[in-house]
Formats: sequence, C-alpha cells, structure tokens
Amino acid sequence: MLTMHNVSKVFRTDTVETTALQSFSLQVNEGDFVAVTGPSGSGKTTFLNIAGLLESFDDGEYKLDGHSVKNLNDKALSQLRNQKIGFIFQSFNLIPDLNLFDNVDVPLRYRKLNKAERKQRIEHSLEVVGLANRMKHLPSQLSGGQQQRVAIARALAGDPLFLLADEPTGNLDSKMADSVMSLLEDINKAGTTIVMVTHDLAQAERAQRHIQVLDGKVTEQDKQAAVVSPLRA
Repeated sequence: MLTMHNVSKVFRTDTVETTALQSFSLQVNEGDFVAVTGPSGSGKTTFLNIAGLLESFDDGEYKLDGHSVKNLNDKALSQLRNQKIGFIFQSFNLIPDLNLFDNVDVPLRYRKLNKAERKQRIEHSLEVVGLANRMKHLPSQLSGGQQQRVAIARALAGDPLFLLADEPTGNLDSKMADSVMSLLEDINKAGTTIVMVTHDLAQAERAQRHIQVLDGKVTEQDKQAAVVSPLRA
C-alpha cells in the first residue's frame, strides 16, 4: 500500500540546512489505521506531505500501491495523487459559496467523471458521513464537526486508495472530535486505509497502530507496526 524505506528530506537555504526526515522507514498495509504523533518540528508533517505526493524527497524509496514514485514528473504525480489519495485537513478547506453537494463535487470534476457518476458518488459519500439531508446547505450553516464530515465525504467520493488526515480533530471541541474519530473508525472498519497525523495522544490511541516521530525518524511504535527495515538511533 505505502512503503517508505530510508527516506530522507533536507530543506536548504543559502545559510542553513534543516534535516526534516532521515532514514525514515515505514510500511502501511491495506486496511490499516495509523496514527502518527510527535512534537512540532519532528518531521511528521514532512512525512505526510511526501506520502501525499505534495513534497519531493532527496534519498530513499517510496512506493505507492507497489510502484515507485521517485522519478515521476509533476503531471504523473498529480494524476496519481488525484486518483489514489484522499486528503482531510484541519481547516476543512470547504468553499464557502458552494453548498455541500458542490463542495464534494469539486475534486471529482478533475477526474472527468460524467455527471451521473459524480452525482452517485456525492450522494453516497454524504450519506456515509450522515449529511445526505443537508447537501444543499452552505458550510456556514453547519457546525465545525459537520464541516469536517463534509471534508471527509469529499475525500471519500474519489474512492481513494487511502486517506491522509492532517490534524482532523484539531479545530474541534472534544465532543465533535469524538464524533469525527468515530466516523473515521467506521470508515476504516469498512475497508479504507487511513494515515492520520495528530497532536492528540488520546485520539492516536484509537487508531490500530500508533507510531511516534522524533528528529525525522520513527522512534517508537506499537507491536502491530510494520517497519520495512530496522531503524538506527
């Protein structure tokens, strides 16, 4: 599904080099729900960006669905990202002037799907997240938790290989956060692979696997975590 082996990433300016990832190795299997935690600056966001094909890497190997992505051009990466990966963001990233139906429809239009198939996908994904009866509402008419559910529906509508969630409960109160986590658990149980970056250790413990990142490396992992090769301190 997702395999990284000794991936390294260095950000450079004229005067400073910052190592974001070093010898980062991780395998995510089909059906996993993996939570990634670590302090600010640990490398978890860089990992998420590389996993989502939003950021390049310097060394190592990254295979998505069994295929190396290292030498793909921008067009190929964009197509792969659109077809294989669903994104869930902390800030929802909904378009305020569009109703829920049209918000979910936006990424599907880039897939060049016909109108009937888009409609079926949109209605199904909104039903999955419990908002089928509000598809004509605007985001401003919803609570924060409901807006995050729309963002999840938008990601699911593309039928992705896996979901990447960046602090999906970060802007929510505890009750709404619990509701969103319960939804993600249900989606995972239905077969969707999820990789979630979070600062919330309580939410991380609800995932099947919990890895911790420090100084650009996986430093701790639970017994179920599958790492490609032994990591050295």
